[in-house]
Amino acid sequence: MTVTTDSAPDPAPAVEEGARGGAAVRRLMVFGLVSSTTAAVLVASAFTGEEAAPGIPMPGPLVAHGLPFVRAMIDLAAVAVVGLTVLPKLLGFGAPDRTEPVMRRARPLAVSLAWVWALCALVTIVFQTAELNPGQVPTIGMVIDYVSGVGAGQGLLFSAACALASAGIGLLALRFGESVPAEMRIVIALFGLLPIPVTGHAVDSVWHDPIMISMELHVLGAALWTGGLLATMLFVAWDRELLASTLPKFSKLASVCLVVVSVSGLVSGLSTMALTPGVELPGALVTTGYGWLLIAKVVFTAMLVPIAAHIRFRLLPKVERREGTAVATWAAAEIFIMGLAYGVAVALTRAPVG
Repeated sequence: MTVTTDSAPDPAPAVEEGARGGAAVRRLMVFGLVSSTTAAVLVASAFTGEEAAPGIPMPGPLVAHGLPFVRAMIDLAAVAVVGLTVLPKLLGFGAPDRTEPVMRRARPLAVSLAWVWALCALVTIVFQTAELNPGQVPTIGMVIDYVSGVGAGQGLLFSAACALASAGIGLLALRFGESVPAEMRIVIALFGLLPIPVTGHAVDSVWHDPIMISMELHVLGAALWTGGLLATMLFVAWDRELLASTLPKFSKLASVCLVVVSVSGLVSGLSTMALTPGVELPGALVTTGYGWLLIAKVVFTAMLVPIAAHIRFRLLPKVERREGTAVATWAAAEIFIMGLAYGVAVALTRAPVG
């Protein structure tokens, strides 16, 4: 990707012109994230799907395939919203003539994706109601019973409420700009992620709370890492001056997130298996579908390390010197693998542990 800068006194025209550059790379990033997540969640869900037992009704194909897909879209929409709300903090507020044109494009997208997040969460509630009542069309009463009686339904409803709140605050930001505190938008978006672990496996032991905290740290770290990278590359990569000040900030955040995601993912995954009756480690890692998915997720996370290291130690110094780099291409590869990890993670939350 070729990046150009303009030395004219007013940088806005250069920003607008740069925004049109690298469009193919930006489309590749978005397509790569969505397609890799979709492919991974559908393949992984099919791999761990339960076979139909004689006389026991099973959910139809719409629910069987639609539920994991919509559940994955919750994650992607939420991740994007988190990244777009963090973007103002990464850009900083010292050069509004350069950063404001970027945020004018980012704010409407954040609002739209918050609506998508809320809609997907509500649709997931309906799908999960249908999954528990195979052969029946979910009614409003059935959905209400599901939400009132199942923690996963309550978690999804809370997540949808946070997404709607994020959209509302985002609309205020459209009107009043950065006078609406970025911190408030970030907190609301991150709050919407906290119930996500509740929609997965529950461990009934004295270690339940520590494992849930580990899962929540995992979800938050992954969202900040993936969302921050996506927002930075989509909106800043074409402007060398902005990228030189933004990428170092994101790199520090990403380094922390990498450690948090790696440690918390291993702790929560292995602990869930170890505390499940009838599951014995390490053999269960290669004798159960859950174990294989956990291995796949670890492999994808490990694949991210050399790419992130290359960006951090080889490309970042050049970016800080305002030199042209292939950082967007490397980031596209990183985002693609992140999508694979997200797809496997969604399937992991639905796969039987034993």
